[in-house]
Amino acid sequence: MNDIDRPKRILISGGGTGGHIFPALAIANALRRRDPDTEILFAGAEGRMEMERVPAAGYEIVGLPVAGFDRRRLWRNFAVLIKLMRSMRRARNILRTFNPDIAIGVGGYASGPMLKAAQKAGVPTLLQEQNSYAGVTNKLLARKAAAICVAYDGLERFFPAEKIIKTGNPVRADIVNSSIDSKQAKKALGLNPDKPLVLVVGGSLGARTINESIARYINDITNSDAQILWQTGKLYADECAQIAHGHTDVQAMPFISDMATAYRAADIVVARAGAGTISELQLLGLPSILVPSPNVAEDHQRKNAQALVDADAAVMVLDADARNQLGNAITSLLNDENKRNTLARNIRSMAMEQSDEKIVDRIYQLLK
Repeated sequence: MNDIDRPKRILISGGGTGGHIFPALAIANALRRRDPDTEILFAGAEGRMEMERVPAAGYEIVGLPVAGFDRRRLWRNFAVLIKLMRSMRRARNILRTFNPDIAIGVGGYASGPMLKAAQKAGVPTLLQEQNSYAGVTNKLLARKAAAICVAYDGLERFFPAEKIIKTGNPVRADIVNSSIDSKQAKKALGLNPDKPLVLVVGGSLGARTINESIARYINDITNSDAQILWQTGKLYADECAQIAHGHTDVQAMPFISDMATAYRAADIVVARAGAGTISELQLLGLPSILVPSPNVAEDHQRKNAQALVDADAAVMVLDADARNQLGNAITSLLNDENKRNTLARNIRSMAMEQSDEKIVDRIYQLLK
């Protein structure tokens, strides 16, 4: 077989959170749809969630012993530097063994050493930046990247303008492909099809501030004739289940596996402001109250949320204010149909369709 005719070998690196992993898997799935013979290898960070999620999705992954820098306790970073050097050495070995035609970085710990090694080896690289404020890793890799796919305007302040292509963020296919309507979705979840639903999602581990705020205002919300589907996260599952016990209009669970149905059932979504979540809300046109996590690099979740607030496409309650303000924000939105319709219309207008296919188009352009 000629080298031109052989299946393409594509390396995808990044992870650490679902916000990095889901786009990476969406890109991989789109590549496989385009050419089922494509050879795809993931590189992730040892001990992080991608090491379980990627194999579960049917892809091979190799781990790097990389860790994030501790910006508050700088003396701890000596061990981080040792891990970084080991990761660079392993990244070079992966490149020699797999010999990729292109390397794709989706952000997160592992994409730094892996993409840096690829660039040094002359392998073309494509970056996918999910947020409105670029991450440190992608900023460091941008100068030598062949292309940078983004979801927001204004990223020229971080990246070379000529390399940027606005594609949006890839999302899980089942979320956008579901055809179930709101009443059917509520019935499927064991909820009342005739009552509005507040869907609360704080991530797979949970969000303490959101959970404490819901606990404080659970009566106010249910007294507004609404019901709550509450993803508590596994860290807070037991205490939130006790709080929900006895409330017939509240379902609390550690993790919602069928987010497609949960989103279809929701009338209002309360969530963190990760880029992946926002892209899902945009594609589905869901009125939302965003509580940005304060524990992320460069406060990028607040900037993500602010981009929607500026377009009258979402309500934002800061994490520091949530325990006093989130309950009122929810009940006010439940009682204001015009506001919900405005938010839904405006957030849907920001959606970018088929982001995964647009990114694959750019990958193929680079391969040629």
